[in-house]
Amino acid sequence: MDVIGVIPARYSSTRFEGKVLAEILGKPMIQHVWERAKQSLVLDALIIACDDERVADCARGFGAEVVFTAKAHVSGTDRISEVVNPIDVKVVINIQGDEPLIHPMMIDTVARAILDDKTISMATIMKRIEDHKEINDPDVVKVVVDKDNFALYFSRASIPFHAHNSEVKVPVYYKHIGLYGYTKDFLFTYKNLPVSDLEKIERLEQLRALQEGFRIKVIETKYETIGVDTPQDLEKVKKYLEKEGIQ
Repeated sequence: MDVIGVIPARYSSTRFEGKVLAEILGKPMIQHVWERAKQSLVLDALIIACDDERVADCARGFGAEVVFTAKAHVSGTDRISEVVNPIDVKVVINIQGDEPLIHPMMIDTVARAILDDKTISMATIMKRIEDHKEINDPDVVKVVVDKDNFALYFSRASIPFHAHNSEVKVPVYYKHIGLYGYTKDFLFTYKNLPVSDLEKIERLEQLRALQEGFRIKVIETKYETIGVDTPQDLEKVKKYLEKEGIQ
């Protein structure tokens, strides 16, 4: 296979337990994620990786392929690695189970970037920030990139910092959307990297790769998403879908 998508769906969550099963307009959140990912044109397979029978039963109920993984995994990357280890595949897409507004085009562009350029081993997505409240929101991760759209840094802080005497009057800020693509080989390299100081400080796993000197391609999207970390985020998603008339 060329590309496989894996949705890590852990039931336990410190801030919002069971959020992957939270109802959004009559469907569990994980079903919204799966249905959107299924619209991808490049995925040869799509698997939900879970550690709880409640999630597994729910996912099988709407027709998803499910792999039950160890509860001990500390990250989605570890959970995905367990799933893809025995599979012969070139590119693995990590599709977050708490991103019910994920657009299939994001999946396709990340996968194609890696398939088409052998120098890219990891890629992700960014979106121009339009709501200024997000700039200083630590739950919205910001990213800055170089001239070739490779990540320079990810942060919960507002980067780039806008100095009061800057010649740039209206800076552009980008938020990071937590969808990742990796070559299978790099996924296992990444999984085995030591936890970095920057990762500990910011609580952002992708900084592990940057601090070790690996490059992350960042692809801009025009599509909006709302990651669900809290019940308040869930309400934002519901209001967005109702406003857009999306079921």
